[in-house]
Amino acid sequence: MEGLVVKLPSFPFLSPNISSSSSSSTFRLGFRRFSASISAAVNEGFVSLGQLTRPDFPILHQEVNGSKLVYLDNAATSQKPTAVLKSLQNYYEAYNSNVHRGIHYLSAKATDEYELARKKVAAFINASDSAEIVFTRNATEAINLVAYSWGLSNLKPRDEIILTIAEHHSAIVPWQIVAQKTGAILKFVSLDENEVPDVEKLREMISTSTKLVVVHHVSNVLGSVLPIEDIVIWAHAVGAIVLVDACQSVPHMVVDVQGLDADFLVASSHKMCGPTGIGFLFGKSNLLLTMPPFLGGGEMISDVFLDHSTYAEPPS
Repeated sequence: MEGLVVKLPSFPFLSPNISSSSSSSTFRLGFRRFSASISAAVNEGFVSLGQLTRPDFPILHQEVNGSKLVYLDNAATSQKPTAVLKSLQNYYEAYNSNVHRGIHYLSAKATDEYELARKKVAAFINASDSAEIVFTRNATEAINLVAYSWGLSNLKPRDEIILTIAEHHSAIVPWQIVAQKTGAILKFVSLDENEVPDVEKLREMISTSTKLVVVHHVSNVLGSVLPIEDIVIWAHAVGAIVLVDACQSVPHMVVDVQGLDADFLVASSHKMCGPTGIGFLFGKSNLLLTMPPFLGGGEMISDVFLDHSTYAEPPS
């Protein structure tokens, strides 16, 4: 199989020239077809997955102790393919500038590319509007954004927040802090006999006192896949909202936020072959519009006066 070249079809969503008018359905259809092409090539024995992907990852070209480097810690962080590294290099070489802060060519170019990336993320998870995508440093910051901006404004004493004991620390600690500040109560769902979160206990735990359910889609430790659609239905029935940690699901399965009907969903780029230092929060527009600022600064303002400031609308 040495030297075998597999010709895969080209799809619009892979092109750096994808237009801002490209529809979400076109993007997602292209992704599914591309994935199917890879699966077919591997399943038919034309090529191994390693042969297909290893050349794209420069870090895997090295040897460790006389053998090719094998990296399996992708649940923690993934390696970066050449296309990603070249894209970062191209930014710094061709249009490095502040976004939304200037009218000169480089700033306009950087802003266009920045907003195009937002549109691509929105299409990738089938958000109805790119304004529902808020860029953050990572999923941890995205969760903290919800905790401090939505949680501190909406939770009060005796309100209940439901989590599972299998949540990432980044999905637990912010809500511990919020609970201490607001008097809200954290309730944890235990594991069942199969050592995965007990979904039936979660369902039984939801009550009219429940204001928020925080759950992973796919566990980074257990590999459990939770029925988010059902959990959202149960939570919404009592007026609660749902925050989904999708860090492990977005890289490995089709995630449709409109189909899930989740209120908030977070993910990190570095777990899906993207750069370190960038993540996103998806939030329903009606929720984002009611949330006060999380961090004060330049981009999130509309006007600044000596005695007050007015703020830009989401996703700023």
